[in-house]
Amino acid sequence: MSKPTIAIMYDFDKTLCTTDMQEYDFIKNLGITPSEFWGECSKLYEKNEMDKILAYMYVMVKMCRDKHIPLTREYLNNCGKNVVLYKGVSTWFNRIQNYADKIGVNVEHYIISSGITEIIEGTSISKYFKHIYGCKFIYNEFGDALWPGLAINFTLKTQYIFRIAKGVLDVRDDDNLNNHQNNKKIPFENMIYIGDGLTDVPCMKLLKDKGGKSIALYPSLNKRKQALKLVEDERINYVCVADYSQNSTLEKIVKLMMDSVATLNELKEKEQKQIQAFKKASEA
Repeated sequence: MSKPTIAIMYDFDKTLCTTDMQEYDFIKNLGITPSEFWGECSKLYEKNEMDKILAYMYVMVKMCRDKHIPLTREYLNNCGKNVVLYKGVSTWFNRIQNYADKIGVNVEHYIISSGITEIIEGTSISKYFKHIYGCKFIYNEFGDALWPGLAINFTLKTQYIFRIAKGVLDVRDDDNLNNHQNNKKIPFENMIYIGDGLTDVPCMKLLKDKGGKSIALYPSLNKRKQALKLVEDERINYVCVADYSQNSTLEKIVKLMMDSVATLNELKEKEQKQIQAFKKASEA
């Protein structure tokens, strides 16, 4: 019997990094404050009844154009270099892989974010993800961003859980995504979603209802109450502080979830061997 695969899916902003990714280099380079940037986004979507994600992407394009900053893929990648990650994130993926090897499972990491893919790709941890689902721009012949090529709001995030489950990772492949499939490449019960709050609730609730596990992170004790309310409302499984370091609560919870998958797989193996042995004995 082949090793089971566990998918760990992460939001990015305030889940792996300490604040919205634009608030590190991108907004600083514009010479404005985060409140000024997000304020312009709010004005735009309220005035035009826009999707909030499309609004902030439009403001990114407009402000860079007004400031004569070339909004290229390379520029956005560079804006990811100084993103501040939570404690322990930089070593998290190797530690989880080592544990997966120890208990005999495969592990894959995915991003499902309403942030900018090109910024995430510029971070030091981008190499650890099997696939990054985030908002993207399309570019002209000179490499300048023109308009959103992909915008993922908090409800649309759920689509990507189904893509990962079915192994249909290409966002252009809707046919195979919508085809009926009895056996998932990665069963929902082998999935873990880690997010930071309300914008992740649709994904976390979906996964919880389908037998997977969801974890809501809070940055500090004074932010714990909102996350606990999600547990009380039975929308998520667990809450813990955003600390990925060795022996942290988060690491212990995730390892227990991985243990559960490994144990169930071992039981299935023993069951199948017993059935096969019974069949051979009956045929003798």
